[in-house]
Amino acid sequence: MPAPINKFKFALREGMMQYGCWAGFADAYATEMLATAEFDWLVIDGEHAPNDVPTIMAQLQVLNGKHSQPVVRLPMGETWLIKQVLDAGAQTLLIPLVESAAQARDLVSAMRYPPAGIRGSGAALARASRFSGIADYVPTANDQMCLLVQVETCAGIEALDDILQVEGVDGVFIGPSDLSADMGFAGNPAAPPVREAIRDALAKIAASDKAAGILAVDPDVAREYRDWGAQFLAVGIDVLMLVSTARATMARWRDGG
Repeated sequence: MPAPINKFKFALREGMMQYGCWAGFADAYATEMLATAEFDWLVIDGEHAPNDVPTIMAQLQVLNGKHSQPVVRLPMGETWLIKQVLDAGAQTLLIPLVESAAQARDLVSAMRYPPAGIRGSGAALARASRFSGIADYVPTANDQMCLLVQVETCAGIEALDDILQVEGVDGVFIGPSDLSADMGFAGNPAAPPVREAIRDALAKIAASDKAAGILAVDPDVAREYRDWGAQFLAVGIDVLMLVSTARATMARWRDGG
């Protein structure tokens, strides 16, 4: 029996539009609820949400068999942490602050078993192999790994052409917030120079053999990004959905209902 098919990787390869949402509560119950909306992909965020390996694994468990495909964002591209979340069952990783082709190649290597990479092959006791229930997991897992790298600094934009040449990178995700800050427009990704950089980057990625990704919670901005070439597009953040609805509800009743 081979490793499970990575449906998200397949969809990107086939050029299918994929709409996603951020899962930031670091809680399996909340992520399971979010999955009922049937977003194509959900980001289990380990960079800006209080997740660790056990909470990430719990969310992978509740998403098993759901339409929404899990994308795990790690706080950094550390080899040991990549190994742990892959063994926990993740197949698609989103790694922040990638600024060079060399860095991207290291990430590809960390996600693959030798001789193609350096991932430790102790999958016998791991959830990824169904605890040795998938007899051919190790020889087949590499093909199902999906790497999404975040380009979100001026250095990353400058290295984009080289990053796009790295075999094993499946998609490049542009981070508007960090990019705008690095360009001197902190908190303002709508600044014209930032918009121009985003438009050019998305077009360049879309013209390559990689998929282009980005996040926008404003529907008009999201449509614009889609028109510029975004293929995997995050259109919501669960934390913001909750607080905006809660605040609007209380404001309505504070004003007399």
